[in-house]
Amino acid sequence: MSTNERQSKAAEVKELCMAFKRASLKAIGLSDEQIESVMDLHTEVVDALKQERDSYKETADKYAEAQAELETLKKDDYKKKYDEEHTAFESFKKSVNEEKSKIAKESAVRKYFESKSITGQNLELAMRACKDEVGALEMDGEKIKDTKALDDLVAGAFKGLVSTVSTNGTPPVNPPAGGSAKKTKEEIFAIKDTAERQKAIAENHELFGF
Repeated sequence: MSTNERQSKAAEVKELCMAFKRASLKAIGLSDEQIESVMDLHTEVVDALKQERDSYKETADKYAEAQAELETLKKDDYKKKYDEEHTAFESFKKSVNEEKSKIAKESAVRKYFESKSITGQNLELAMRACKDEVGALEMDGEKIKDTKALDDLVAGAFKGLVSTVSTNGTPPVNPPAGGSAKKTKEEIFAIKDTAERQKAIAENHELFGF
């Protein structure tokens, strides 16, 4: 029912209340019995109209509650979608930054090894064997903040990868020091200690095609 219809019903109830007074009914010649019958009928009509009015009000209240709940659900849904998309974007941005950092570190380490005369295939071998050290490095722009970990590799495990220049100008690769027994690839990969494994790779680099 529209607002106008509800207002019309209310006006009818008011009019009935004004018209159906005992004195007015008495004045038009109705008997007491007839007046009681009319008043009872009037009460039933008024009660029915009041119930209808209350029903409309209850329906309107429920509609308002449902509308408010719907708006809340919309807001929650939009927030959930925003949070999910924001999280996905932040994860993507983090992965991009991590990849950029990895590339910058590897580039800097390559330059460092080249400055220590580790070049060519030996450089590729060194890069594969020092992933842990590269990952732990801290950068200052494009420069490595502290090269100690790399210095230790060059002086130790990677010593055999450093090229030297002989008097006739031929730059041979230094053979593994110490004359230790040769190992198989499987034995080298089974070494758990990172430094020892890197050293074994350097001393047996011919097993890896270098």
